Amino acid sequence: MKIILIIVSVGLIGVACLYWFTQNTNESTSRPLRFVSLAWQEGTIAANKSIVNEWNTLHPDLPIEYIQGTWNSAHDYLITSFETGDVPDIFHYESSVIIDYAMRGYLTDLSPYISPEMKSDILDVAWKTVTRPNGEVSGIPFLIESLVVLYNKSMFEHERILPPTVERPWTWNDLQLAAGKLTKDFNDDGITDQYGAAFGLRSSANIIMNTSISFGGSFFTKENSHFEVKVGDAEKKLLQTIVDMLYKEKSAAPSGIGESGAGMIPGFFSGRYAMLVGIGSWGRQQIVENAPKDFRWGVMPPLKAKTQMYGASTQTLSVPKKSQRVKEAMKFIEFILNTKNMARLALNDWMIPARTSCLQMKEFRDTAGGWDITCSAVSSLGVGSWLGAPGYVEWKSRVANPVLQELFAKRISVDEAAQRIERESNIVLSRYKKRGEVW
Repeated sequence: MKIILIIVSVGLIGVACLYWFTQNTNESTSRPLRFVSLAWQEGTIAANKSIVNEWNTLHPDLPIEYIQGTWNSAHDYLITSFETGDVPDIFHYESSVIIDYAMRGYLTDLSPYISPEMKSDILDVAWKTVTRPNGEVSGIPFLIESLVVLYNKSMFEHERILPPTVERPWTWNDLQLAAGKLTKDFNDDGITDQYGAAFGLRSSANIIMNTSISFGGSFFTKENSHFEVKVGDAEKKLLQTIVDMLYKEKSAAPSGIGESGAGMIPGFFSGRYAMLVGIGSWGRQQIVENAPKDFRWGVMPPLKAKTQMYGASTQTLSVPKKSQRVKEAMKFIEFILNTKNMARLALNDWMIPARTSCLQMKEFRDTAGGWDITCSAVSSLGVGSWLGAPGYVEWKSRVANPVLQELFAKRISVDEAAQRIERESNIVLSRYKKRGEVW
């Protein structure tokens, strides 16, 4: 009798578990797919919502729930989601961060789900930012973030300075000479009224890392399958160039030390700065929308040091490993990142689209807004040697940004900054060392 009761009890428990599993599976597959977007500019938010609405109209059986996230809170939100299992099905972020998520096992390998058309149309340099050595793809790149130099055309004409062209780009020495000529003390009171250049250096690690490639630098090297940081002559040359412009030549505005690139734009409008150096290409949107009516400006091709090669970072769409609906999520990703929709997102975010078919559209070859110059820089974009370095995100916040801030505030020398970056970087990175493949 006891045996019969035990068998019946086990059977009831099994039925209950099966019912619970079936209910949860049905519930997870019937709810809308959750899409977390980090769009922040009004036009881009509107474009995202419009695309989601179009999808929902075409696919009433597979609706998308649009969730507005923020860049400031995204990391904490996603880490909590990964750990609890309550994940969005699709999320928007950036390549340098999702690399860390992939190495920690949080992301779905999307390579089996990518269509041949998408694979061939998205630029190789964009794929390199999200593809592991074993071929796993951690996210689909769709916007390429690049650094540009913006200049005041009226000031250039007044000083008879010919701006660079794609065929004849400027070197850093050309930039320094022009910045010196454009720096003015109009009333001879010993106070500079107009600076030739301005850098937004408050959190300068991204600018320095991506620009160092053109100087032949990399900061990060791989030793015995592990990453180390070394600051050699090439890296020091870039740092010394900026320090010289700030304090020796005094042609770069010291106010930029505590400001972001966006924070320098009002001074650009007012004539305080003739050039904004190393600002993201997205800065053009603020100029188009907010500049004074008679303000005339232009975009320079990448500055040449040893080469014109700069580091590329991409914005991406990824699918968490704990999402139960990867195939459905990829169907939506293919839709929102088709040629038409990727172009809409890129135009509204004022960044380079990752698709070749988008770059061939007339909108991205237009002189208005500097699209032609900005997009011509695609051939000069590469991937930094720090790609896949475990701890890179922590390194930027704990080592690079603080030490560079001290350097540009003239509290330490270039040599001291180099020594500190090497010493403090390798302390941080040593905590991330592990056996086997790191990326």
